[in-house]
This record gives sequence, C-alpha cells and structure tokens, in this order.
Amino acid sequence: MSVPDADSNAEQQHDADGDASWPAELRGVTESVVATLGPNDLWNFAALGLHAGDPVTATTWGATRTRRNFEERGAGYVQFVRDPMLFVEAALTIHEREEPVHPDADAWVRVDAERVDAGEDGGTRWEEWVLTPIESGRREGATPTTNRGYYAVIEATVAASRLDVDAYDTDALLDRLAYFAEVVETCGGERERAAFELLTERTGWRDRL
Repeated sequence: MSVPDADSNAEQQHDADGDASWPAELRGVTESVVATLGPNDLWNFAALGLHAGDPVTATTWGATRTRRNFEERGAGYVQFVRDPMLFVEAALTIHEREEPVHPDADAWVRVDAERVDAGEDGGTRWEEWVLTPIESGRREGATPTTNRGYYAVIEATVAASRLDVDAYDTDALLDRLAYFAEVVETCGGERERAAFELLTERTGWRDRL
C-alpha cells in the first residue's frame, strides 16, 4: 500500500512509528471520508461514520466498495475534510483517485480494518470494523471534525425559537425537533446530549407532541 508523499504538503506532519494516534478528537459519531484501494488499483472515496471509543469502530451497510476493499485489503485511509462537495461526492457518487489522501484533507490516518461483527437489519447486511491507526498526518493547527449531533443541536435551537411564532407551523417544528433529538442521541457526544437536554427542559417541546 502506497504512503502519501510528505513533500506534497509542507505543513503535513507524520507519525509513522506504527503506533499512531487519531489526528483529531472523536466524539459520538464523527463523519469522515475513507479511501480504500480497489481491484482496479484506484482509491475509492466514501463517507464513513467513526464511532468514538477504544477502539474506534465503523459500520458498513450493504455490498459497498468500502466493505469489499476492507475485506480484501484490510486497510484504508480515513480523512477529515471540510468541503461539503467532497462529502457528497464520497457518499453518493463513485469517486476514485490515484492517490489515497485527498489534497483538501485537513488530516488523515492510515488504518488497519478488522471485521469484528456482522448481521442483518431490515434485509441489509452490515459489518462492524475495528479501525486501528497505523500512520497519520495533518496540516498545522487544529483539525476540524464534522459531528451530526452538533449541527442537529444548532438546527434544533432555530426550530425551538420558532415554536410560538404564528408564522411557523407548530406541528412541523415539533416533527423537526423529534428528528433532531434522534440524531443527537445516535451521533452526538456528551456535550451535544447535555445541550439538547437543556433545550428540552427550557422549551418543553416533548409535552406538546
């Protein structure tokens, strides 16, 4: 498996001692982009949710390229990016490149991927993978991460602030708050859950369902 060229980014820092740490703080489910090497020797980029913990895990759903490549290669490059276009391309298109690290990545980590569990849910096959960091690199400064729970809290505050505004439909706002509550519970970390609990206490929106 090829390793990114350090000279491609002067600010890139490497930890290649075989015992690398994650180059960004993970909480709840942190959204990332993963590159895995396909049978055509091109790197396939896909969206991947990282479940924080010791160890970090991820779940693939269905017969995806990521699942196939994890099975055949047992490795990949997890990357943290800010460009929303790259997230959409990774999640909803076939996005392949000759190099494993996207030039817009703020940080990356090469991981070993080991399947530790599998099952079926609603007719869809899933596999759970333990991701062990082997080598990492990042640009100078803090690495921003994307957590759906955080953004759900922000959107929930907007919906909650409109509950008693005549121009907005209350039932629609309550439906949005119920959806955001589920996202926070599933993907948020401790702070996101505490923030949403405070929002619930202050607005009493659940009592209006």
